[in-house]
Amino acid sequence: MTAKHTAPYGTWPSPIDAQILTRKSVKLSRPLCLGNNTFWLESRPEEQGRSVIVRHSKGQTPVDITPRQVSVRSRVNEYGGGDFCLSDTTIFYVDASDQQIYSQDQQQLSNIKKITHTPSSRYADLVFDTQRHRLIAIREDFPHAAQESIHSLVSIDLVTGQLVTLAEGDSFYASPALSHDGKQLAWLSWNHPNMPWDYNQCWLATLDHQGDIAQGKIISPAQSSSFQPRWSPQQELFLVNDQSGWWNIYRVAIDTLNCADAMTNTEALKAVLPLEAEFATPQWVFGMSCYDFLDHKTLFVTYTSQGQWQLASIDFTCQQPALNNIDNDFCDISAISCASNHGEPRAVLLGASSDQAQGVWQWQNQQWQCLKQSIVSTLAADNIACAQAISFPTTHEDRAHGFYYPPTNPNYQAPAEEKPPLIVLSHGGPTGATETALNFKIQYWTSRGFAVLDVNYRGSTGYGTWYRNRLKGQWGLFDVDDVCAGAQYLVAQGLADAKRLIIKGSSAGGYTVLAALAFRDTFCAGTSLYGIGDLSALATDTHKFEARYLDSLVAPWPSGEHIYRERSPIHHVEKLTCPVIFFQGLKDKVVPPNQAEMMVAALRRQKISTAYVSFDNEGHGFREAKSIEDQLELELNFYGKIFNFAVQPSREDFQLCDAF
Repeated sequence: MTAKHTAPYGTWPSPIDAQILTRKSVKLSRPLCLGNNTFWLESRPEEQGRSVIVRHSKGQTPVDITPRQVSVRSRVNEYGGGDFCLSDTTIFYVDASDQQIYSQDQQQLSNIKKITHTPSSRYADLVFDTQRHRLIAIREDFPHAAQESIHSLVSIDLVTGQLVTLAEGDSFYASPALSHDGKQLAWLSWNHPNMPWDYNQCWLATLDHQGDIAQGKIISPAQSSSFQPRWSPQQELFLVNDQSGWWNIYRVAIDTLNCADAMTNTEALKAVLPLEAEFATPQWVFGMSCYDFLDHKTLFVTYTSQGQWQLASIDFTCQQPALNNIDNDFCDISAISCASNHGEPRAVLLGASSDQAQGVWQWQNQQWQCLKQSIVSTLAADNIACAQAISFPTTHEDRAHGFYYPPTNPNYQAPAEEKPPLIVLSHGGPTGATETALNFKIQYWTSRGFAVLDVNYRGSTGYGTWYRNRLKGQWGLFDVDDVCAGAQYLVAQGLADAKRLIIKGSSAGGYTVLAALAFRDTFCAGTSLYGIGDLSALATDTHKFEARYLDSLVAPWPSGEHIYRERSPIHHVEKLTCPVIFFQGLKDKVVPPNQAEMMVAALRRQKISTAYVSFDNEGHGFREAKSIEDQLELELNFYGKIFNFAVQPSREDFQLCDAF
């Protein structure tokens, strides 16, 4: 065994450079089964973030379907999703350039036709209606630049191009699910100020011969959140609902609903298997899937318990269904799709483990096959820091959760008695969660001698509705308490240096960063990626999907304006006394650049060491290779300057920015 070199934490030479995140790497989404073929979407940093549909046929290598000049991406609600769907012969997709729907012949790939011609509209959540040769989709229309967008559920005739509105009047629509015989349609809708994970409605409608809605009604319980309505092979409707305090799967008693007006919607939903576990995630994007039907009696499901994802099947025809665990190494599972070809069922999903990055995986005949990996790495296992689940006390006698990653490098150790610098991560959302799958953005730091704590603060998902709702009215308070409590817990355990505590977050996580730095004295430095400094500005200058999000997280606007001011770091910048670096995309519509620019200007007036790095072609989240690489390199050098340790860029072309 080779002796380890001794070097201070934070200075260890690492085999993990910034380019590992972009070099031949892709971001994967939405795998779909069709017969023996599997399709998925790849976003490629090396192609300026272009998104491409890829097809894998049995026994062959994956091939690109999307022409080189095209990028597939919906921008409905800005976050998009549900960008493409399939028929037996055709692919239907949303073109990123004009947000219109196109058809593409699966055999003659050059045979592409434009389906919609509404330049003021965007489309998402595409569904093919076999009986009527039409598409059903969510439409977001922008009639005037200064007017809020209008959402509706529409159909598009593929022969005539005629567009028909099926449902309108609610603030938002999602998840259209058409029965196999084409006679019934289910969907979700919700209204301001709710988000879909707060309260929404699941609708069920009967369609007439032309496909118009003949009769529709809400089938979900009031004051509950539903997710992913889906039809079984036997024409039964299933959905996920949180009426029990957990997102569980339910079967809808449609006949009972139709003939017994006295029965409530709560009674009409029959839990398949009641559990203190979550079979759903927050619906930030369209096209999400946590379950599907493997055959006429078997559900193929993923669920999370205490923040840990698992995979199982359920025979829902049994009088007492049970979870049948499926052997796998994954700790992050999503986007389940199932199909059966000649009686051979199979499932595909996105899966990642603690030592393998996310991939498209196929499960068939009890065997796993990886069809595509997002990052292919030859890194030895002893270079990987494994997540350790921790729970720690926080304010109001609650407990918060997180995952601790120790400094890990097989070739280096720190001097005796030295404690490592700690980076505390605050995830976005804030309604979301962090996972334990291999994340090279974390390994980049641990391999250099940093410890990392990834916090699932109160308000995160995966711990039940109560924990998710704990942040209501408390954003900027409970999340800040939890990231500080997590850092202090690790210091008390001897796992972090109290004088080198860093907090980092993006979007909503960036707000927690700035609030923690302004209103607490726990941290010594911060990194904000497209973070929020002024809650009032966010309440009045963001896109429709999140326009009323803060009503529940902070207070109703504008009556609660004084609370927004109290919790906005921009108004308390005199309390912020440590260095901060900001990264911002100049095309960001979710958190506009003026948020970062106001904070930077205020900090510089206070003569606080501040760096501001902007990217001309980036929006909310960075997609281009150079942006992703520069962000990590600049952040590393920023910490080196603050804490006085020597760091070297891992790219020959890297130049320290003038902001330093």
